[in-house]
Amino acid sequence: MGSLIEELRRREAAARDEADRVRSRIEELAEDLARAEEQVSRLVIAREEVTRVLEEPTAELPAGQNGRPAGEAGPGLPVGAVTVPPWQEGAGASVLPRAYQDLLDVAADAGRPLRAGEFAAAAGLATDKAKVEGVRSKLKLLAARGWLAAAPGGLFILADHAGKSAKPGR
Repeated sequence: MGSLIEELRRREAAARDEADRVRSRIEELAEDLARAEEQVSRLVIAREEVTRVLEEPTAELPAGQNGRPAGEAGPGLPVGAVTVPPWQEGAGASVLPRAYQDLLDVAADAGRPLRAGEFAAAAGLATDKAKVEGVRSKLKLLAARGWLAAAPGGLFILADHAGKSAKPGR
């Protein structure tokens, strides 16, 4: 009887070792999966941004606001590139590409600071990580150009001076 018990103990130890080996491999695969999903997310954002840039018409300032007649590109600007011009007195949101106008509309309607995810939801966009990161990128650009103001905690609100020209009268 002793040899049967010893054989069962040996097999139990071998099964435990195998379970530990498989568990370790699962942890490695989980890390690999997380890295792959992050790569997918980055590529989705890059593809969406490139598609947006290539599909939207060039934003133009009204005549004379950039020192050139309306429609004339500045030096170094490729034809057809989407630009978000800096906010200027008298410039309405209509000089911005549609996606950026929509974000300004959301900010104007909210009247309070919002997070990127709230902007995405209010603009009718998906709220998955990739979309929210794309929206955050747009919000940061609008803030850098003076259309929005960044608030602490990753919040964005309509800049005080842009409030009167945010709604393009649609």
